[in-house]
Amino acid sequence: MPVLAYRDALRAAMREEMRRDPNVFLMGEEVGFYNGAFKVSRGMLDEFGQKRVIDTPITEAAFTGIGIGAAMVGLRPIIEMMTFNFAILALDQIINNAVKVRSMSGGQLSVPIVIRGPGGSALRLAAQHSQSLESLFCHIPGLKVIAPSHPRDAKGLLKSAIRDDNPVICFEAQALYGTTGEVPEGEYTLPIGKAQVRREGADVTLIGWSKMQLLCMKTAEQLSEEGIDAEVIDPCTLRPLDMETLVNSVRKTHRVVIVEEAWPYAGVSAEIADRIYYNALGFLDAPIERVTGEDVPIPYAKNLEAAALPSAAKITAAVKKVMYS
Repeated sequence: MPVLAYRDALRAAMREEMRRDPNVFLMGEEVGFYNGAFKVSRGMLDEFGQKRVIDTPITEAAFTGIGIGAAMVGLRPIIEMMTFNFAILALDQIINNAVKVRSMSGGQLSVPIVIRGPGGSALRLAAQHSQSLESLFCHIPGLKVIAPSHPRDAKGLLKSAIRDDNPVICFEAQALYGTTGEVPEGEYTLPIGKAQVRREGADVTLIGWSKMQLLCMKTAEQLSEEGIDAEVIDPCTLRPLDMETLVNSVRKTHRVVIVEEAWPYAGVSAEIADRIYYNALGFLDAPIERVTGEDVPIPYAKNLEAAALPSAAKITAAVKKVMYS
């Protein structure tokens, strides 16, 4: 099985789907001649041409709206946001058009569109370019939201998203693009809405997605040296949530720590905690702990940026709190 970088796995997914279905096309800022801001679309313009790999002006609302219109008439656009920080400019198109067309048309129209791109913090990108906005999109009924953590998932989930008849948001942590892993060749998909158990454990459940999933795995290995056996769950899809997998883990470990890079107020971790309380309260031996980003805009200074984000030390402290140790 070949080892691919995360960005290359995304490209493999798009290439395979564009070869399979001539209605699939890619559109966004610098996706063509520049090969993508993070080189996810490298070489795709040469293979598919300018009618299917389309460079746009710096107009997120406009090209997202064009994509929605194209989806309404039968095409399957992939809209790349240079960063999800810029997707804020397209919220009206996403929330009031992409999401609502199916219900407002009585099911006569659908919007099979994928909106994908990087999000979250990287190294010193400062407040306007370091935001984790998953909860903003998870709040909206009619959107599916995926957040692949590994190259294998990036390919499998993105292919499923492109084939989905509903609008799908695909968050790709910028810091993950260079990470590598084994990725199946050829036809390979993963179901949207299915979580994965990344590490079996008996003492505490760690729940984290995207970049935070890797931090959970690192912390779990460190905890094992202290005799704490942590199970690590990767939701993979943030809407809809796979509650069955989450509840099954809680039944086994009886303790939960949820790790989210975003701000704490109204975060995805708060929704997950609420659902666990509702579905598995009787299995909990301690209140759920959340480890999130601090409730401030991400600072530019390196030391302050690190202080504002989740860390292995913060997760370890939360684990020991739920274990009363």
